[in-house]
Amino acid sequence: MNLPRIVVVGGGAGGLELVTRLGRKLGKRGRAEIVLVDRNATHIWKPLLHEVATGALDSGLDEISYQAHSSLHGYRFQRGTLSGIDREARTLTLAPVLDDAGDEVLPARELAYDQLVLALGSVSNDFDTPGVGEHCHFLDSPHQAEAFRQEMLNTFLRHNDPRRERPARMAVGIVGAGATGVELAAELHEASRMLHSYGVTSLDSDRLEVHLIEAAPRVLPALPERISEAVHRELERLGVKIHAETRVTQVEAAAIHTADGARIEIDLGVWAAGIKAPALLSELGLPTEKNHRLKVHETLQSIEDSRVFALGDCASCPQSDGSTVPPRAQAAHQQVATLYHNLQAQLADKPLKSFVYRDRGSLISLAHFDAIGSLMRGASARSLFIEGHLAKFFYASLYRMHQRAIHGTLKTGLMVVVDGLNRFLKPRLKLH
Repeated sequence: MNLPRIVVVGGGAGGLELVTRLGRKLGKRGRAEIVLVDRNATHIWKPLLHEVATGALDSGLDEISYQAHSSLHGYRFQRGTLSGIDREARTLTLAPVLDDAGDEVLPARELAYDQLVLALGSVSNDFDTPGVGEHCHFLDSPHQAEAFRQEMLNTFLRHNDPRRERPARMAVGIVGAGATGVELAAELHEASRMLHSYGVTSLDSDRLEVHLIEAAPRVLPALPERISEAVHRELERLGVKIHAETRVTQVEAAAIHTADGARIEIDLGVWAAGIKAPALLSELGLPTEKNHRLKVHETLQSIEDSRVFALGDCASCPQSDGSTVPPRAQAAHQQVATLYHNLQAQLADKPLKSFVYRDRGSLISLAHFDAIGSLMRGASARSLFIEGHLAKFFYASLYRMHQRAIHGTLKTGLMVVVDGLNRFLKPRLKLH
């Protein structure tokens, strides 16, 4: 008798946590074959990409090899990019894997499934703004974050050239004042201070000009106003220039143009405004929203195919108030528990559970300077506003919770010890 095969496409926080739990429960016990598919060989927690982008986090130390992790946790890893699904035959097609020179490493393949989970996450939405794709960096993947870090280092180094006529300041334009844009703005000030202290650049944080541009009336428009106001004040204290209610109309190599006719001179540009699911999802023959998010029932099943599930940012899941589940990391984490139950229930021909999103609050890290946020208290949904050291502790605990979900308590505890030692043994910023 063939084992049922559960295929999860996408090894982000939700996808990796799901295959880890399924692998431990079903894979190791020989009750099902669990397969993870991802285009990359390694995983890093997406909320940390702004730290990778500034060098505050060394991705080489924190990334997880899917292949090694799968051998320890009862699932199988297949590297590849989803290119199509045949729902009648229950197979998915993976595009060829190419090396950096464009040579084929693995050919196109087909992979059969009994249950399919799409956990492809989201990417930044440039809204077809002219020049964004050519002149802005994105922070949707570790590769993009690393590309920005290298360009940032090179830009700082260029200001050391005594033969080069240069402005007195270095300017970075960040479009989008959501969590990624806000946290990156603060990290850039910390990075410039550290680079100056290490002698990498003659520029210190006082000569770094960060422009944070947001079309909404305030920073962090999706979060409570009290958090937004507190973060706004802290960013201004750091020297960040905030441009609220400002729509970008065009981006050039050295400037950002806005709808009010302003021209903001920049040395580096970052686009962190808006999100959408990968466009491929709208090509699979399944119902999607305009932003390519898959329409699912409250059970997280596609509204058209009960054997196809969606998880995280790429899922448009209805809530009881008529809205949809927000594309946030905590939503994906919560959905893992529902999917973990529903996939097993479907195999056993038992009723499936509906997903109910519970807002646990919001936390924003402003580098070492501060952290600000709120925690939700019980069923009353009253929020507790926190900042400073307590907020930093809770913010750090979010990553530890993710590590615990994929590594277990003992290994996570050892990682905490090793991370503490690395703070003394290694530079606080990745310089190469």
